[in-house]
Amino acid sequence: MRIGELSRATGTSTRALRYYEEQGLLSSDRRSNGYREYGEEAVHQVAFIQDLYRAGLPSQIIRDILPCTAPTPPAGECTQLLARVRQVRDELARQEQQITQRREMLDQYLRGAATPAGLGGQPHCST
Repeated sequence: MRIGELSRATGTSTRALRYYEEQGLLSSDRRSNGYREYGEEAVHQVAFIQDLYRAGLPSQIIRDILPCTAPTPPAGECTQLLARVRQVRDELARQEQQITQRREMLDQYLRGAATPAGLGGQPHCST
């Protein structure tokens, strides 16, 4: 299928598909007229790529993950890759915890239950 057909089948812009190719995440064959030709498996691969992006993985890790999803994945490399994916997940959890703490602090200020460190008394603004 051509890039426009893959775009329609996946709901992904042709620009994004070209970017995926540029990043080494997706491959196509070139016809003699220069048009890109994708196999039917590209629909599933694009969906997987998009899922991994939404999960917060950078294209470098996604590029490394894709061979591990092949019917015969490379030996050894996938185990190390899982450790990298876990690191990304743990960093997301740390960021989530930090955001929760910041939101709770702002909620306390907005309720008047906290004042800035080093200041006695209530804030001088009304909510």
